[in-house]
Amino acid sequence: MPTQKVVVIGAGIGGLVTAVQLAARGLQVQVLERAAAPGGKMREVAVGPSRIDAGPTVFTMRGIFEDVFADAGARLEDHLRLEPLEIIARHAWSEHERLDLFADHERTVDAIGNFAGAAAAKGYQAFCRQARMIYETLDDTFIRASRPSFFGLMGRCGLSGFGNLSGIKPYDSLWQILGGYFEDPRLHQLFGRYSTYCGSSPFQAPATLMLIAHVEQQGVWSVVGGMHQIALALAGLAEQHGATIEYGCEVAEILTERGSTTGVRLANGESRRADAVVVNADPAAVANGLLGKGASRAVARVGPSSRSMSAMTWCLTAETQGFPLVRHNVFFGGNYASEFDDVFKRSRLPRDGTVYLCAQDRSDHGGDVRSGPERLFLLLNAPPRGDLDSFDAAEIEQCEQRVFNHLENCGLRVLRQAGSCQVTTPAEFNRLFPATGGALYGQATHGWRASFNRPASRTRIPGLYLAGGSTHPGAGIPMAAMSGRLAAASLIEDLGST
Repeated sequence: MPTQKVVVIGAGIGGLVTAVQLAARGLQVQVLERAAAPGGKMREVAVGPSRIDAGPTVFTMRGIFEDVFADAGARLEDHLRLEPLEIIARHAWSEHERLDLFADHERTVDAIGNFAGAAAAKGYQAFCRQARMIYETLDDTFIRASRPSFFGLMGRCGLSGFGNLSGIKPYDSLWQILGGYFEDPRLHQLFGRYSTYCGSSPFQAPATLMLIAHVEQQGVWSVVGGMHQIALALAGLAEQHGATIEYGCEVAEILTERGSTTGVRLANGESRRADAVVVNADPAAVANGLLGKGASRAVARVGPSSRSMSAMTWCLTAETQGFPLVRHNVFFGGNYASEFDDVFKRSRLPRDGTVYLCAQDRSDHGGDVRSGPERLFLLLNAPPRGDLDSFDAAEIEQCEQRVFNHLENCGLRVLRQAGSCQVTTPAEFNRLFPATGGALYGQATHGWRASFNRPASRTRIPGLYLAGGSTHPGAGIPMAAMSGRLAAASLIEDLGST
């Protein structure tokens, strides 16, 4: 087994976890990354002297990463400093309508009761019980399982778990189910936002995504030094176990012979032989032939209509006034339905969209008194049309004006200065992550079949595997890490059988 050679294409979280798992078991692992640093979508952007997290900003499901490090004979706490957050997020609808969700369940119950009444607090408690049941039903049977099929899920649940399986509400939309827990439209909107964590609309996503609420209640952390430290820690751990990581190294083609994977060809013409290849990129790049015609049959090709959302983001340093920012802040638009209608049906930037703001120099107490500029990351959902629409300067300017006007309507004034902001559009995301149109979460989770349609670790070509947030079990840092573990386990199993 130690003589086996594996090439991992891409040093995103899924690829890095795969490399750690394989290298720790003695395989010869080469990670080839065309960017200058690890992380993939977990990227940093430089704005003047500041480094700003410009991808995922929330760390949850700590146990998955503890397992990854333990598998490699290491401890998470020796490589990363994590600080638990008391306030999960601060939500605003106007200057006078605010609601915090807390890591402490009872504090959240009290806050919702004060915000929307006793019935809403009871509804929240019932919602949490259901979210927990869904998570516990799907954790081992789906999230950690290598083959995402409905019948496979039923088989793993068995007769004893069939009752819970019928209660996960796969055929109802998240928006429909929320109406049974919350009459207040603001709470309906707040908890419907969980669908956007995987780039989907609450009006089309299944109610099973309620489980994200339970995940957050198990703990939310900030990473000292920024989220990019996760990628650096995983890269370092892989290298400690003998893996090599080459940056600025672009793969042009996955090589195959007699129907099996034999290695890769680099953009400079050099070939690298390998017993297996793991692709840590969006499966669309493989299916569309960006990694060679021979590999394109490895996964099914899906059309643009199946894509998840993209985003328009702003990384900036600026002084702020008014609104008491915490680390994670959400400013809701007035018409939630119109936001998703704009993104998914009209394929345009939302006219009344929700704005997420991560204040990266803030604690979670909301009492910080800031003097001088601070690091801010803003995100607005956007259509995944980066391969079709360049989003010209006038369109970006109009969108930016709407976003910052919305923040002011909610009581936050951002004192921007020229040259202190970097904007990323869906077109730029498409350049960074080819064949996606800028979609950041793979396929949208719309309808009950969607979760089972995500590509799994194994592909149609022997020796070729997939890892990353666009593959099973789904988007987000923990899920991308889980995909890396699943890819490594599948690869080791297959090598052992041959």
